[in-house]
Amino acid sequence: MKIDLNSDMGEGFGPYRLCNDEAMMKIVSSANIACGFHGGDPDTMGRMVRLARLNGIGIGAHPGLPDRLGFGRREIPFPADELRQQMLYQLGALTAIARAERVAVSHISFHAAMGNMVNRDPVLADLMMDAIATVDANLVVFVTSGSEIQKAAKRARLKTLALFLADRAYDADGKLVARGLPGAVIKDEASVRARVRQFLLDGTVQTIDRTVIAMPARSILVHSDTPGALELAGIVRGEIEATGATLAPAAELAE
Repeated sequence: MKIDLNSDMGEGFGPYRLCNDEAMMKIVSSANIACGFHGGDPDTMGRMVRLARLNGIGIGAHPGLPDRLGFGRREIPFPADELRQQMLYQLGALTAIARAERVAVSHISFHAAMGNMVNRDPVLADLMMDAIATVDANLVVFVTSGSEIQKAAKRARLKTLALFLADRAYDADGKLVARGLPGAVIKDEASVRARVRQFLLDGTVQTIDRTVIAMPARSILVHSDTPGALELAGIVRGEIEATGATLAPAAELAE
């Protein structure tokens, strides 16, 4: 089996960095690069693209809301078309930087509040997916299985890749537990190892209330701002390899 391992990267700006992106690039198979709104800046974006090229991993746009102080995790009630323009602005910026480095953006993964807002609204989801398809019909959209983004991407004839978030808790409906609740972020190594092993071997995950649900996904995400992210990503990669699976970038696995 082939599986993608990805992380959100380049989410600092200027001299500020959240993660050792250079080391993370050697572990993952795809990088979701912040595009300057919730994090990132032109110089950081260029550095991330070059690192991805040198390490032979997939390059993805990671657009978010224009909210550095809230790290893009606070919802802001923008009109639908304004959200569309914000997403296109960020995708366009990374696309231009990547082309200048003679590589291509292969996928897109919404960040935090922007993704939550799109996933709640089928009309907004269609608006976003149609815009993405117009820019590049070959882009892969990272999705949660069964989500509005996944449904809209299929309607727009875009390829998708379903995610399993190794460091986030799920509820019994397969939705992420809100970050403000206890246990929502999973950062101890033993728990992450056990979750990933269960996912790889059984295709399931234990929810926050200890029920077991199916997790149909082909990509595993580790957030770079989770404490100990680099070590957790290494554990995830080790579990992938221990099962006999191999890493592959998103573009190779999308459906």
